[in-house]
Amino acid sequence: MLYDADIMIIGCGNVLFKDDGFGPGVIQEMERINKEYPLPDGIQLVDGGTSAPHYVFSLPNPRWKKMILIDIMDINEEPGTLKLLDIDETPKGKYDDPHSIGVTDPFDDFKNHCEIKVLVCQPETVSSPYVELGLTDKVKNAISEAITMVYDELKLEKPEIKLEEKEYEF
Repeated sequence: MLYDADIMIIGCGNVLFKDDGFGPGVIQEMERINKEYPLPDGIQLVDGGTSAPHYVFSLPNPRWKKMILIDIMDINEEPGTLKLLDIDETPKGKYDDPHSIGVTDPFDDFKNHCEIKVLVCQPETVSSPYVELGLTDKVKNAISEAITMVYDELKLEKPEIKLEEKEYEF
C-alpha cells in the first residue's frame, strides 16, 4: 500500500488487548462508512496496528500535510473520554511504544511540514499481557464521537450513520 495521500488517518493499537484495539476499531468503522459515503480524494485511512510508531515514521512522505493518529492514552479521565491533542501536547513518556521510545521523538524530523494531531481515548481495560478481544462498552461507545472529531478536524460533514451493533472484526 502506498502512503501518499495529503492527509493520513492512522489507527494505532493492539486488538488482542481489550481497549488497546480502539484505534483499529475507529478505522474499521470509518472504512465501513467510507464505502457508502467516500471521503474526499487525498485522505487515506490506515490501520497501523501495533507497528504504527515504527513503520509510519520510517515512511515519511513530503506530500503529507496532516496526520491524525488515533490511539488510547491514560489521560486520567473517565473511560471513553476523548481528547484531540497537537503532537507537542502529547507528554513524552506518556505515549510510549514497547521499546520505551517516546512516540513524539520520531515526529521531530517531519512535524515542520506536516501538522500532526493525536486523538486519544481513555481506556478502561488494557489486558496486556493477557489476550482479551473486544472493546469495553465505554470505549466502544466513544467510536462515534471519535469519528465526529476526525470529520470536524478535517472540516468535513459527517454522514448521519448509525454505528453497527457488532463486535469489531479483529
